[in-house]
Amino acid sequence: MPRPILATIHIAALRHNLDCARRAMPDAKTWAVVKANAYGHGIERVFEGLRSADGFALLDLDEAQRLRRLGWRGPILLLEGVFEPRDLELCSRLDLWHTVHCDEQIDMLAAHKTNMAHRVFLKMNSGMNRLGFTPERYRAAWTRLNALPQVDEISLMTHFSDADGARGVSHQLAVFDQVTRDLPGERSLSNSAATLRLGAGAPIESGALATSDWTRPGILLYGSAPDFPQHSSAEWGLQPSMTLASRIIATQAVGTGASVGYGSAFVADKPTLVGVVACGYADGYPRVCPTGTPVLVAGRRTRTLGRVSMDMIAVDLTPLAQAGVPVGFGSEVTLWGRASNGEVLAVDEVAQAAGTLGYELLCALAQRVPVEAD
Repeated sequence: MPRPILATIHIAALRHNLDCARRAMPDAKTWAVVKANAYGHGIERVFEGLRSADGFALLDLDEAQRLRRLGWRGPILLLEGVFEPRDLELCSRLDLWHTVHCDEQIDMLAAHKTNMAHRVFLKMNSGMNRLGFTPERYRAAWTRLNALPQVDEISLMTHFSDADGARGVSHQLAVFDQVTRDLPGERSLSNSAATLRLGAGAPIESGALATSDWTRPGILLYGSAPDFPQHSSAEWGLQPSMTLASRIIATQAVGTGASVGYGSAFVADKPTLVGVVACGYADGYPRVCPTGTPVLVAGRRTRTLGRVSMDMIAVDLTPLAQAGVPVGFGSEVTLWGRASNGEVLAVDEVAQAAGTLGYELLCALAQRVPVEAD
C-alpha cells in the first residue's frame, strides 16, 4: 500500500469561503487569487470550487493558460503584469488583463503592435513600497497610458501593507483617494484582510474610499485567517480548504528521562506513549515546529514531541490513552485541516508554532504528497 499521507482539497469549503468574501463586500466584484498554483492546492483542483468568481488573479502566464484550458472565458488578471514584450502577444491571444506598475511596462505597451486594445490595472505605490508608481508620478503614468491606442480601459489599484494589523489601511486609502478622486475607472483595493475587516465594519479614520469595485481575496479563500491570531479562521466563518492527514505507523512506550528523536530535543518527565507519524519536512511539514505544536490524533488534540524528521513526526499519545481514546497503529493523524470527526485544526495554529504563516505551509506542500479533491 502507499505511504499513508494524503492532502485533501475541499471543494465545498472553497465555495463557502468565496461566499464569505462576497458577503463581506456584496457590491464588489471578486477576483479569486490563485497565484502560486492556487496557494499550493492546484489550479485544476480548485477551479470547480472557485468558478463562480467574477475573475481569477494570478502571476504566471502558464497558470493563465491552464485556466483557459479548463474552459474559463472570464477575466484573468496578471497581478505583476508582463515581464518582457512578447508576453503582450500572449495577453492579446488569451485576452488577459494585466497590471502596469512601472515605466518599462508602459514602454512595452507603446511599442506593441496589436489590433486588440489591452485592459490594464494601473498600480499605485501608496505605502507598500514594493510595486507601483508613487502618488507623485501616478497621474502622469495614467495620462501616458490613456494616450496609447494599445490601451482600452484603465482600472486603478493599490495594495495594502497593514490591512491585517493595528495600523490598518486608512493612511493608504487617504493617499489613493486624494490622487485618484477625479480619475475614471474601476478600483481594486481590498486584499483578504481588508475585505474581511472593512466588510465587518472596521473603522475608517479618514473619509477615503472604504470599498473596492473589485476585491482580491487570496488566503481567505483557502480557509486561513489573514489577521491571525487577532482573529481565527473560525471567527471569520472560514472553513479549511486543505486537510493534510496521515496515520500512526509505530508506537513507543518510553520511561522518565528517555529522549525522543534527533538531538534528544524532547526528554520525557514521566512515562510517555509516543506515536510515530508518517509525515516529515520532506512532505512540507515545517522542520522548525517545536515540541508542543498542536496535532489531532483520532480527532483529539495533542502535541508533537521532539524534532521533526525528514519522514516522521513523534506525537504524544499519553493523554489520549489515559482518556480511554483507542489510539495506536493506524490511528488517523490530522496535521492541519478537518479530522474525520469534524474537529478542525487551523493551519494558522501550526504555522504560528513554526514562527511563520499559514500561507507558507499551504504553498510548501511537497510534490511527493498525494493530493485528491472531495
